This record gives sequence, C-alpha cells and structure tokens, in this order.
Amino acid sequence: MAEASGDIQTLIDLLARLPGLGPRSARRAVLLMLKKRGQVMAPLAQAMAEVALKARDCVRCGNIGDADLCDICRNEKRANGEICVVEDVADLWAMERGRAFGGRYHVLGGTLSALDAVGPEDLRIPALIDRVSDEGVSEVILALNATVDGQTTAHYIAERLEGRVRVTSLAQGVPVGGELDYLDDGTIGAALRARRSV
Repeated sequence: MAEASGDIQTLIDLLARLPGLGPRSARRAVLLMLKKRGQVMAPLAQAMAEVALKARDCVRCGNIGDADLCDICRNEKRANGEICVVEDVADLWAMERGRAFGGRYHVLGGTLSALDAVGPEDLRIPALIDRVSDEGVSEVILALNATVDGQTTAHYIAERLEGRVRVTSLAQGVPVGGELDYLDDGTIGAALRARRSV
C-alpha cells in the first residue's frame, strides 16, 4: 500500500500516536479532514492552536482549564466540604459526565508504584493533605481505579488522613481492574452513592 507523502504522512503518523487510533484509523481521519478542509480541518487546526496556547493545569485541583483556577474550583456552590480524589483528568471528566457529584476534585496525576519508582512526592498527594487542612474539608472520596496501584494509593492516602477527615471510597459497580474513564454514567453514579469508609 502506498504511503501518503510529506506533511500528510507526518499528520497521519502524529494522529496514529493518539490513544484509540492506529495507523488505519489515523489515515481515514486525515482523508476525511482533507476532503472537508473548510468544515473539519481548518476549525480543528484553529481549536488545537487555541487549546495549545491557553490550556493550563488548575493550581488548586489539577484539572485542565483556561485559567489558573478551573470552572469547578471557581464555583462557590461546589465548596461543600467534599473532595473527590481521582488519578487523572480523564477520571474527573468521567465523574462529571455522571453528574452525581457536587463537590470539588483533586487530580493526583497518577498512582503510587514501586515498580515505576513513583512515590507520594511525585504525585499531588502533599497538595491534597494541605487542601484538607486549608479548605475545611469534611470528606475525602477516593475514586481511584480498582487496580493494585490504585488501591495502594487509596490506602496510603487513607492512612495519611486518618483522624483528620472522613475518608470514603467508591463502592459497588466499579469492577476490579476497571478504569473510571471506561465506565458508563449509571455505574459511576451508583458507585458514588454507595461509597463506604476506608
């Protein structure tokens, strides 16, 4: 099969690096964009340039937005004393899709992993401990993936916060080895409502 030339092949190769896209899907996407340059490619390129220029991590929770504080952290109605701790931004967005949680979030940026030499200082765990003290938090909900590293991280955080704040975790509906970003909205909502103490 003949390959595309020059910049077109570069675009295909770059798209093929994205999760969920392989070389064939990337090639189809590029062909569609080329066919519909005005309706698809030009607006996509402009949106990507804008996001590259403006996107930043929220200084409080680690979410991605276009200001130092994300929309969730700026919303005073969400300052209800509950912080939901997630592994990454994709998990935060999955929780928000379900519309079952009305508090604020804290994105760790990963999980503890002895194999990968990831310790508490490599994640946003110290910032979480500070937030519990500074923001008058009444409950920390651990919504970490049901993996070995996710559970290890949850236990570590629960130990660090023991006696300082109520610590709960998601319950039923989240399968062992499952990742929040792949769960449906109903499952996430049920797991959040059935959380339990750690």
